[in-house]
Amino acid sequence: MTIIIRIANLDDLEPLAELFNAYRQFYEEASDIGLARCFLQDRLNNKDSVIFVAENAESANQEQKLIGFCQLYPTFCSVIASPICVLYDLFVDANVRKSGAGKALMLAAHEYAANNGYARLDLTTAKTNLTAQMLYESLGWVRDDIFYTYNKTITPAK
Repeated sequence: MTIIIRIANLDDLEPLAELFNAYRQFYEEASDIGLARCFLQDRLNNKDSVIFVAENAESANQEQKLIGFCQLYPTFCSVIASPICVLYDLFVDANVRKSGAGKALMLAAHEYAANNGYARLDLTTAKTNLTAQMLYESLGWVRDDIFYTYNKTITPAK
């Protein structure tokens, strides 16, 4: 399989939404293709994230051409007083895992960050996602053993 990595555009919305919906289900969220489509359309229109897609160059069927994606959110790190990116999403269709698409997406994210003045890439993953952890570590990512990650769900004010 020949894999092409490129930045997503609005023409990719439908197949990308299918992948994003599957990604959300991987993390035990309910399937909601409308939510996935709307969320990604907003990201693409507002240009507040960078989404890389992995494309099977040999696929004749447009709907099956996208096989994976990763999404970067630009932000800042106050401690190092520099811009950084959060690699929040990485997903490869279950039918083509082990094809090298995940690694290619990670390398594209690294290259993008290096070429655009970002000092660091950050990511989090489930403690049980050992396959992903092996990929990250094989590419030189270092697991943080100093800081804990916390989050809090916010209920909108009425």
